[in-house]
Amino acid sequence: MEKIADIIESIANEKGLEYADVAERIKTAFIQTAKKVIGEGLEYDVQIDKASKELRLYEHILVVADDDERLDETHFISLKKARQIDKSLEIGDSLNYELNLENYGRTAAAALSKEIEYHIGKLIDDKVYEKYTALIGSLVIGVVTSVGNDETTFVEVGETKTLMSRKNRIKDEKFKVGDTIKALIRSVHFDKRLGIKIELTRTSPKFLEALLKAGVPEIKEGSVIIQNSARIPGKKAKVAFFSTSPNVDAVGTAVGVKGVRINAVSKELNGENIDAIEYSADPAIFVARALSPARIISVKIEDKKAVVMIDAEQKSKAIGQAGINIRLASMLTGYEIELTQSGSSEHKDNEEGLKNLKALFGEE
Repeated sequence: MEKIADIIESIANEKGLEYADVAERIKTAFIQTAKKVIGEGLEYDVQIDKASKELRLYEHILVVADDDERLDETHFISLKKARQIDKSLEIGDSLNYELNLENYGRTAAAALSKEIEYHIGKLIDDKVYEKYTALIGSLVIGVVTSVGNDETTFVEVGETKTLMSRKNRIKDEKFKVGDTIKALIRSVHFDKRLGIKIELTRTSPKFLEALLKAGVPEIKEGSVIIQNSARIPGKKAKVAFFSTSPNVDAVGTAVGVKGVRINAVSKELNGENIDAIEYSADPAIFVARALSPARIISVKIEDKKAVVMIDAEQKSKAIGQAGINIRLASMLTGYEIELTQSGSSEHKDNEEGLKNLKALFGEE
């Protein structure tokens, strides 16, 4: 209990914590220990004298009326008896008795050690939880420390242990101990067995967006905005961009000279093919662009459904291998996409849509 302030300062410096936070947890540890070895029903207070650097533990006894029925309990004292100790005391005041845990032997010392360890550990967990909860959705870089039998990858980010389950790893992606990897913080929660559980992901569309933001200064600065993105991890992705400045080409900026920027992101994603698309607030145009590389004749929007007219030879491009292109276009735009071929019964109904669409695209 002597020089406790030095001990608090030492713990704070070693663990990277605030002195005041450590002091509060140390006080709690002393109070909890007193409840265990002295008495659960008593009220305690702890004060730290910054000048002497000593900690003092007190038992609170409340001054009550001489006929108060609570006098049968241990932490109450009658006004009459209280004034025998201090004549200035009134009903409602507290009489404080200083206690010394050292008088309770090894049992108290062992209990105090466990309490301090628990409360400082809990403080560290709370701070880690606060820090990484605020970083959910952020890009981090870490080093692989181990890979479990279930292929869960354990990654050390700074001095914090995180994990990435198999489902949050790109298909066919393999990591070994010592690899440096990039990932997105997916979630942070408490686990009864593992404590704080920080999960990483490399399959979220937000991971793709974070990589683009890190590699394209204009996105970080805000002159180019990512409107939305859609991914089938490891295979293909589509990202919709728009510019906040008429002098900035959103797609060209994101792609980079000779595709250098988008290719760097694709490489990080194990060669995932990325379509960069210019966003339009007009849903018909947006759907048409999202179906690239296919060339679209017309688009008719019906509630949350987009009826797309297309030439027969463009249909396979619109659908893509195993339907991947049309699936991503639907995910990106939020519309269910139905393809119809030119020459069908709906052709005449879509002539006006074709005319408007071509005009918006600047085509004759």
